[in-house]
Amino acid sequence: MGFEEDLAARPFWRRLSRGEQRWPFALAIAVMIALQLALPERFSLGAWWVLPAVEVVLVGALVAANPGRLERRTPVLRRLSLGLIAVASLGTAWSVVRLVADIAGGADTGSAAELLGSGATIWLINVLTFAVWYWELDRGGAPERAAGADPYPDFLFPQMTAPELAPKDWRPQFADYLYLAFTNATAFSPTDTLPLSRWAKLTMLLESAISLVTAALVIAKAVNALG
Repeated sequence: MGFEEDLAARPFWRRLSRGEQRWPFALAIAVMIALQLALPERFSLGAWWVLPAVEVVLVGALVAANPGRLERRTPVLRRLSLGLIAVASLGTAWSVVRLVADIAGGADTGSAAELLGSGATIWLINVLTFAVWYWELDRGGAPERAAGADPYPDFLFPQMTAPELAPKDWRPQFADYLYLAFTNATAFSPTDTLPLSRWAKLTMLLESAISLVTAALVIAKAVNALG
C-alpha cells in the first residue's frame, strides 16, 4: 500500500491538519490564576503569589516559544507544558485538601456565603485543571494530534464515530476538553465522550470524586451554617 492509499485509509481525525491555536489554553490558565488569587490566602500553598508567579513565567515561556498554532513537536516545549500543568495541579490539590480539612475538622470557614464562594471557586479551578490535563495528554498533546501520529485515541468524541455529522477538517480542540471536564464534574460520569485508555478512565474517576466530595461537603456545611 502506497503512502497516498495509507493516508486515505486513515480515519479523518488521524490525518495531517493545522495545529490549533495556543490562546484558548493560555486563557484557561489565566482564568485559573485569577481564581487562585481570588481565594483566601489559607488556600494558597506557601505565599499567595508564589504558584501564580511560577505559572505566569511558564505560560509566558510557552507563548513566546510557540505563539501561533501548536505544530512544533519538541521535547522542551512538551516538558514546559507538562510542568505548567503540574504546578497548577499542585495548587489545586492543596486548595481541595485544605477546604476538605477545614470543613471536616470544624475550622472556621466564615459565613455560608463565603464558604459557598470559596467552594465554587475551587470547583471551577478543579474543572480547568482537568480540562488542561485531558487536552495535554490525549494522543500525546495538540501537536501530535495535528500530525496524526498516535492511532489510539484516549477519548472517543461523537464526531469520531459519526464523521458525516462534522466538518471534514474537524479535530478535538481545547473547548471540547473543557466541555468534557465540566460535564464529568457535574454528572460524575461520561456524557457524550467516552474514555478509552486506562489513564483517561482513572483521571475522570479522580475528577468526579473530587467534585462530588467538594460539592457535598460545601453544601452540607453551608446549609448547617444557615440553620
